[in-house]
Amino acid sequence: MLSPVEYPLLSAEDFLDINFGDRKAELDNGVIRMMAGGTARHVLVQGNILVALASRLRDSDCTPFTSIMAAQTHAYSVRYPDVTIYRSGSGREHDDARAFDDPVVIFEVMSAGTSRTNLVVKLEEYTALESVDTIVFVDIARERLRVIQRTGVGA
Repeated sequence: MLSPVEYPLLSAEDFLDINFGDRKAELDNGVIRMMAGGTARHVLVQGNILVALASRLRDSDCTPFTSIMAAQTHAYSVRYPDVTIYRSGSGREHDDARAFDDPVVIFEVMSAGTSRTNLVVKLEEYTALESVDTIVFVDIARERLRVIQRTGVGA
């Protein structure tokens, strides 16, 4: 009987050093997961969110980024939310950053294939980050938003 092969987990730091070319991948608890490309509608919704946020945040200390900028959720996970607002993103000292670990607001545009991962795995990782104030799941098929926001003491 063959025993299962155990592979070492990949760290977020090592993952960010990999050049995937035009392919998209996330690091999910030490394991690389390839991602499918988005639909035209997905990209349009993502772009509309970014444009709306960029104009409203222009004179603030917050900067919105698309899914090209990574969010490191812990030592073994790196996510690429569709749109993310970071406080640390503004300023020339961050020009060469490949990832931030302090997202404030996260937008995930969902498709049928990503709903479970977004609403279970990513939600757990995002809510574990102290910097996160709001998470918005955009369901483009149902044209609905699901907003999770910290409330109460220390929110």
